[in-house]
Amino acid sequence: MSRFPDPMAALNALTIRSMVWLNGFAHLIIGLALAVTVLMFTWLFFDDVYEALRSHNLVHGFLHALGTLMVLWIVSALITSEIRYLRGGKLEVTTFIEVAMVVVLRRFIVMPVQEVVPSIKEVALWIGAAVLLGLMYLLVRWGQRMSGPEEVMPVAGDE
Repeated sequence: MSRFPDPMAALNALTIRSMVWLNGFAHLIIGLALAVTVLMFTWLFFDDVYEALRSHNLVHGFLHALGTLMVLWIVSALITSEIRYLRGGKLEVTTFIEVAMVVVLRRFIVMPVQEVVPSIKEVALWIGAAVLLGLMYLLVRWGQRMSGPEEVMPVAGDE
């Protein structure tokens, strides 16, 4: 039983084809934006290292560069997820939970070198976020194991 009346079938098919094309175009833009982001954060990382060496403040500079490197790690995880999706795989919710966990971890790493000292309440909120994300990750992974084996999609170089 079709949801659309027969006279609208052609319009429905055209709409679906248009949306599939538009979705493909959107993923092309996402891929290109992620590639540019890699270049930008790689440049920023080396600039952070240079600034740390130039200013003779290695601890502050190292923590700042590590924070930038973690953003690069996040982008890499998103690129891997995008590759998997473009190869016909599904978007895994665990990827986005992992990205959120890295964001929280990055925040803890850069807190000591912030201009403004965070309040106890702010630190407690970030700790709570870390605990909840960790719990969510464990629950999702447990649910995935209970539902059976996953189909593993190869990523660049795995073929």
